[in-house]
Amino acid sequence: MAMQQTLIAAVLAVACATTAQAECLSDVQVAELAAHYSGRTPAANLPPLSDADAACTRAKFNALLAHRLGRVVGYKAGLTNPAVQKRFGTDKPVWGKLYEGMVLRDGAVVDAAFGARPLFEADMLVRVKSAAINHARTPMEVLEHIDQVIPFIELPDLLVQAPPQLNGAGVAAINVGARLGVAGAPIAVPRLRAERYAMVDALQNMAVTLTDGQGARLGGGRGSDILGHPLNAVVWLAEALAKEDITLQPGDLVSLGSFSALLPPRPGLEVTATFDGLPGAAPVRVTFR
Repeated sequence: MAMQQTLIAAVLAVACATTAQAECLSDVQVAELAAHYSGRTPAANLPPLSDADAACTRAKFNALLAHRLGRVVGYKAGLTNPAVQKRFGTDKPVWGKLYEGMVLRDGAVVDAAFGARPLFEADMLVRVKSAAINHARTPMEVLEHIDQVIPFIELPDLLVQAPPQLNGAGVAAINVGARLGVAGAPIAVPRLRAERYAMVDALQNMAVTLTDGQGARLGGGRGSDILGHPLNAVVWLAEALAKEDITLQPGDLVSLGSFSALLPPRPGLEVTATFDGLPGAAPVRVTFR
């Protein structure tokens, strides 16, 4: 009996310790995180979080970001590339919100220290045309409910002192590092069905490349690197948002995720993203000062 009681006590102790490690951050902790975001200074790394506690922390963090940044203009699907998932020790995507002022014009000049832990990556935006997109289950169905595909260089900020220690839940909790991004010229979705099929194929097969000002390759990937097809990120996102009673609406922008590795900026670096194989896709550029 004494041995059984000791075993029960040990199990309860482990359960309590696990619960203590996996909790939604307090209001004070989230306010401190938001202060570091505003000040562009590294915050303390987050404790281990469950998916539910990461979602709770993200909601608190986003409430403070909204107070500072204004209205939501869209959403970002993050960790949609298996290589990036591996870096953060997860096997599933996460999502965050995009706020007014985050999306800059092609050719923008941005401080290399635009965040606490600034990075850049090749990405893509789409613009929602119809709320029916929330029921899309295939890339073709997604394409029918968007009106623009937009080349994009995202400028995320992993915010914490030691980003390599972040896991998937931690990335979700910091709103997937949403900070800035540079959008190129939009490509209109064609009206004819045959042309839409061609665009679906092109998005999957395109070669995405990042180069510097001298034309040296910095990184890149293919359209299929994002969940087999980049528009699958929208399918995943709509399902994930629905779990929190959020729906995509006409005019919303959706960031699809990384076609390249996450890379650090430096003053004087000019970065160009090209989307070869996607008709009508012009290069998009950002310069860091």
